[in-house]
This record gives sequence, structure tokens and C-alpha cells, in this order.
Amino acid sequence: MTQSKVKFGLIGFGAWGQHHADAITKCKGAELAAIAARSESSAARARETYPDAFVTTDYRELATRDDLDVVDVVVPSDLHHEIATCVLENDKHLLLEKPMCVSLADCDHLIRLAAQQDRLLCVGHELRLSSMWGKVKQMIEDDFIGMPQYCLVELSRNPYRQGADGWRYDIDRVGNWILEEPIHFFDLAKWYLQRSGTPETVYATANSRQPERPELQDNFSAIVHFSGGAYAVVSQTLSAFEHHQTVKVTGTKGALWASWSGAMDRTRHPTFSLRAFDGNEVTTVPIDKPTGELFELEDQVERVVEAIADGRPLHCTAQDGRWSVAMCLAASESVAKGKKIKIDPACSLHES
Repeated sequence: MTQSKVKFGLIGFGAWGQHHADAITKCKGAELAAIAARSESSAARARETYPDAFVTTDYRELATRDDLDVVDVVVPSDLHHEIATCVLENDKHLLLEKPMCVSLADCDHLIRLAAQQDRLLCVGHELRLSSMWGKVKQMIEDDFIGMPQYCLVELSRNPYRQGADGWRYDIDRVGNWILEEPIHFFDLAKWYLQRSGTPETVYATANSRQPERPELQDNFSAIVHFSGGAYAVVSQTLSAFEHHQTVKVTGTKGALWASWSGAMDRTRHPTFSLRAFDGNEVTTVPIDKPTGELFELEDQVERVVEAIADGRPLHCTAQDGRWSVAMCLAASESVAKGKKIKIDPACSLHES
């Protein structure tokens, strides 16, 4: 690691943006140098909490500063493309919250722009850095279960938070709810089943507790078939309680079963376990550090710092982020049409 710290700008200081700010300040190799908040009240809170940082309500003013190495963008989904474009055009590395964008065309534009500017573009699929979800991937790659054949990623939780001005419940701003949280699970499923080829088709179904708001799908399930014969099931309900996530992966030699539970998704005191079956015996796999999205967010900031300072590969590239968006959009199309949707290698979508 170089001696000078990687200087971060942060665009977005809502509830999740404040967690990003905290993660940046905890990273020894990072400095939170500038914050762009949406409102004057948020800006005042940012100045009080981080008095050494430059604070503005104009993200363009932050993006044009010449003392920043990377900008972390944590804003509603419909603003991702606009703000990310501004960051990259001003020659900054970019950490962009998921979903990368709400359309594939916008994803493609950012990928081209990052390449033209020779800037890193990291997408915030932080679950890949989890001490437990990541351990599942490591054991798969170490051939513990043999050739992966099946993956289940399931979440049961309480309803989503509204977000600032209720943006998460505005379908024109959020894109769709499949892009909101199931996108993490599509990413994990593709990651876990990587040895089994690429996603080829998806069939999905969903419903809502609010008949007058069918676009807000509280219950969602999808089945994704891969080119090598494996398949994944992604399922979520927002009509339950607390926050409980399960991953099961089976293969030709064994199986893995990981579970995580907390009163809230952002708890620092979850319960979690990973059990492994080698075909003969079930064992509990030790996890070396707590897991949860707040912990993974801190690891994500550290990984971005290492990528900028030392050239370490990113944990989630722009192409990874694009694939996740493509699978979610295909699933959304499947829900709307009641049909299986084919995903070709370029991630263009059409009916199967």
C-alpha cells in the first residue's frame, strides 16, 4: 500500500450513504475528503459529522474537484447513470451502488466511458466479500461439492424502507423491485454456478399485497437455467418479519447450506452459520469474522482502495454489474409476460 491515502468523494448522504461514509472513515487507507448531500439539512448533518470534509449540495461541484481519486455514488437508482457519467467524465474512479443502472443501454455507456477514461468502475455487490457468502464460493472453487448443479438464494424479510421522498416505492425511480434486492441474489447465483456456464433463460412470477400497486411486487421467485445444465432459484418475500437469508448449493459430490438472520438487515449482531456435506458427513464450517452488509461495506471500501493503490482486481466489475441488471430485467419481463425469457451471451433479451 502506498503511504498516501486514497481520497474519496461521496455523493449521497441518506441512510445508506451515511453507512458508506462511516465505512470510508474506518478504512486506514482511505480519506473522506468531500460529500455531496441532497438537501441543506443533510449537508448540515454531514458538516457536523465530518467537519474535515468539503460538503456541498451540488454533486457536479464535488465531481470537478481535483483532489479526489474516487467517488462513491449512493443515490436513488434512476440517478445512477447521470451522476456516474459526470464522475467518469471528470476523470475519477467510481464505486457505484447497485443496480449499476436501470437499463442495459446505460450500463453499456458507462462501461465504454470508463474504458475511454481509463478509470476503474466497481459495482456495489458487496455480498461477494462476505466472510460466509464468500466462503461458499471458495469451497465451490476448491471442488468441495464437485460440479455445481443447483443453487437456491432465498430471503424472507420485513417491507422495504421508503427511502428519501419515498423513492423506493416510486416505480419510475426504482426501475423495479427486482433491481432493488433480488439483484444481489442473481449475482450470487451466477457467481456460485460459474463453473456451470452462463445464464440462458429465466422464468419468474410475482405478486403484490397491494392490488392497486401490482408493480410493487412483495413476493418474487425466479428459476434461471445455465448453459452447463445447472439451475438457480432466486426467491424473496417482503411480507414477513426481520431479515433471514439462506443459500443452498448442491453438486455432484456434496452440498453447502448457509444461513443469516438478524432483527434488521443492517444489524451488527446477526446469527449465521455454514454447514457442509461431503457426501458422507455434515460439518459446521467456522467463519472467521462477522458477516452482514455493514461489515461487507467496510470490506468493499478496502478492496476499492487496494485496487486503486496497488492494482488488486475489483471484487465486482462493471461487466458483472451489467450481467446482474440483465438477469433482473429478463426476470421482470418474464413476470410481465408470463413467459420464459432467453438471455443470450451478450445479455440481450427476447422471448424463448
